[in-house]
Amino acid sequence: ETSFSVAKSFVSTLVGIAIEEGLIGGIDDPVTDYLPELAERDPRFERITLRHLLTMSSGLGYTESDFPWPRSDDTYTYYGVDLRQVALERSEVEGPPGLKWRYNNYNPLLLGLVLERATGMSVSRYMATRLWQPLGAGSDATWSLDSERSGFEKMESGLNATTVDYVRFGLLYLHAGRLQGERVISKDWVAAATAAQTSTDQDNHYGYFWWVDAERP
Repeated sequence: ETSFSVAKSFVSTLVGIAIEEGLIGGIDDPVTDYLPELAERDPRFERITLRHLLTMSSGLGYTESDFPWPRSDDTYTYYGVDLRQVALERSEVEGPPGLKWRYNNYNPLLLGLVLERATGMSVSRYMATRLWQPLGAGSDATWSLDSERSGFEKMESGLNATTVDYVRFGLLYLHAGRLQGERVISKDWVAAATAAQTSTDQDNHYGYFWWVDAERP
């Protein structure tokens, strides 16, 4: 089964694991610490942190469309054949970070690049060794790529796994980062990732690439 946007929650989890391993310094690191070429193109990128990307409050512009129009950001981020280039060259700062919530596929693409550079391996390889195997997944998963030439995973939507293994991932969060007696990710990350963010105008429905039902206790 294809994950569609549930892939973003896996990306978020991998960021948390990389922070725990010390490969990423922290959630408030500027994205330019890992992708300095963004600052060379526009110094305002230095104000965008990993937290801003995870909470969809980066201040980056994004144009959605119900049909794959050639000039839509949806078209580039879903159908681009070199998503590294798309993320690094097409993302544009529209306003200050941390103020407005906007669902934006540049955010997971940029975090995928951060993971690549921080871990020294592909996102799918990092996931296999740090999440999928510790999770005790019953089947292999795959991650759709932008193209064979580029080989970059479609961070926004392209994970493919069995229904049972998606359930395992959900149970991992339900049990505060532990599954079958094994600690896979810290309970502090689970709590933060699934907490409603209060720093933007969308303060009751979103965590770190997780939709949050804030109306329930």
